[in-house]
This record gives sequence, C-alpha cells and structure tokens, in this order.
Amino acid sequence: MTEPGAVLLDESGTPAASATRRLLALPGALVLTARPRQWIKNVLVVAAPAAAGRLASPHDIAQLALVFCLFTTAASAVYLINDARDAEADRAHPDKCHRPVAAGRVPVAVAYATGAVLAVLAPLAAALTCNAMTATLLSGYVVMQLAYCVKLKHVLVVDLVVVTAGFLMRAMTGGVALGIPLSRWFLITAGFGALFMVSAKRYSEALQMEGRGAATRALLNAYTTGYLRFVWQLAAGVAVLAYCMWALEAGGIEGGSLLPWRQLSMVPFIGGILRYAVFADWGSAGAPEDVVLHDRALAVIGLVWIAVYALAVADL
Repeated sequence: MTEPGAVLLDESGTPAASATRRLLALPGALVLTARPRQWIKNVLVVAAPAAAGRLASPHDIAQLALVFCLFTTAASAVYLINDARDAEADRAHPDKCHRPVAAGRVPVAVAYATGAVLAVLAPLAAALTCNAMTATLLSGYVVMQLAYCVKLKHVLVVDLVVVTAGFLMRAMTGGVALGIPLSRWFLITAGFGALFMVSAKRYSEALQMEGRGAATRALLNAYTTGYLRFVWQLAAGVAVLAYCMWALEAGGIEGGSLLPWRQLSMVPFIGGILRYAVFADWGSAGAPEDVVLHDRALAVIGLVWIAVYALAVADL
C-alpha cells in the first residue's frame, strides 16, 4: 500500500508521471529531430520538372509530391541517426545542445531504431511506387549520408563534396522520377550552386566558432577561413558560368516569345548569387533556407527569377 505523499516510481526509478509525460512527448520530439525546417530543401525535386515545363499535369504533380515525401523520409532517417551519433558533441554546441537527442528528450536507442526503419522504408517505397532509378538514387543518398555521419564528415574536402552531392541528388530525383533527360548545364549549375551555399555556410561557422571548433565540428579547425572563402568564390563563379551556358543553350528568341526570357533569367540569377555572397562575405550565411527566407531582397530576387523563367517555359 502506498503511503500518503509517496511518489510512484517506474521500473527505472523515474517518477511515473514524469515518464508518462516524456512518453507522450516522444512523437513530437522525434518530428523535431527529423528537422521540419530542413524539409524545404527537398523542394529541389521540383527543379528539373519545372525547368522542363512538366508541372501542368496532375499526374506529374502527384508523382513529385510522392518523391518529395520519400526524400523527406530518407533525409529524416539520416538526421535521426546523425543526432544519435553526435549527441555528446552536440551538448558542447551553443545551439545544437537543444536538439531533442542531445537534450535527452529522445533516447539514443529510439533515434537509431526510428532512423533505421525510415532508411529502409524510403528506397523500398520508391521501388514500389516510382521507378528503379529513383529507388537507386534514394538508396545511394541514404548510404552516402550514413557514411558521412560515420566517417566522411571527418575527411577534409570530402565532407563538402558529400553535402553538396546531397543537394544535387535532390535536384536530380524529380527529373529521374518523371523520366526527364537532365541537361549537363543544369547538373553543373545545381552542383556548384549547392557547393557555393555549403562552403559559405561552413565559412560562416568557421568565423563564428573560432577557438571552439574541436568541441563542435572537428574540421572547422582543419580548414582555414581563407580556403573556405576560396571555395565559395570559385563555386559561385562556376555556377554563374554554367547557368549562363544553360540559358544560352537554346539560342535566341524561341518560338513566338516576345522576349528571350530564358536568357533574361540570367539577370535575377546572377543578382541572387551576388546578394547571397554578401552574407557569405559577412560570415552570416547560415542554413541556406534561413538566409533565403529571412532576407526580403533575396526573396524578391528569387520570385523575379521564378517569374522570368516561368515565362520562358510558357514560351510567351
């Protein structure tokens, strides 16, 4: 019989009421670990179909929505496993210490198990609902990102290449799922554009975490800020050049177009690169989605680019 005022304990010695609250909060904490704010990156699956003018068909839109969900599932699996592995290091980071696994709201074993299930589920679902190449891309993404979590994030240069490849695979998957041939200039633009943002983010982290890199991201002490600055400047230049080649690939005014919209789209694209480079130069280029969503001028430039390229696709 329980004495008045006694606190009920579960088998692990934790107060029962507290354990119940943690259990009820676990699904929400798992969703937070899956990084909902990062899901916006998966909109890149629309890039190739949009450039090819394949967003008018309800079937294509439904297929892209499915691919978006599958890539989100695969990316979430990687985030869960990554946070489980990095829980100790994240506790030393001023921001990452609040992540659910590092803060103890999601047990490490639960994060590993959930991540493993999602990592298998995403490629399997792609094989059943899309095509073999889509499933192969998703499988390659999961394997590559898990290798990054385990080892590759500690290898100079390779870590930048792997993160960049993740963005490129997002941009490729939508086209592959719909059977759209991918232009070489599209791939080069997407790849070096991603490298530009990745290296700019790493450059900003290096500036902000000087002296503390070993406790948070070991490679921040291995890279010099001068090298990272060189990388993002080189990547920006190649991305601009490749985009111009892509835009000029069709020649002059197409069909019945009033203006060469595809070529004119170079103006807002270059403007967006230059605007983003301002934040890179200041050392404040954090997560790409944060930079784009929180800078009004950059958002406007992006909308102008979308409008001009839409006119090119519509051939108006």
